[in-house]
Amino acid sequence: MNGRVVLERFPAGGPRGSWPAEEFARARRSEGQRAEVVMDLASDAFLVIVRGQGVGECAAA
Repeated sequence: MNGRVVLERFPAGGPRGSWPAEEFARARRSEGQRAEVVMDLASDAFLVIVRGQGVGECAAA
């Protein structure tokens, strides 16, 4: 699959100085996943995604 898998979503209006999406993505990267944070403007949320993997591949990584 060449799409993206959303691992988690975080509201954009978090407390000042708090970066929960970045912290979540960093934790996934330390587990070997290629997680990154993107902004979904339509829902005003930060998404932690993995590109180019199927759902089963993310769970196995």
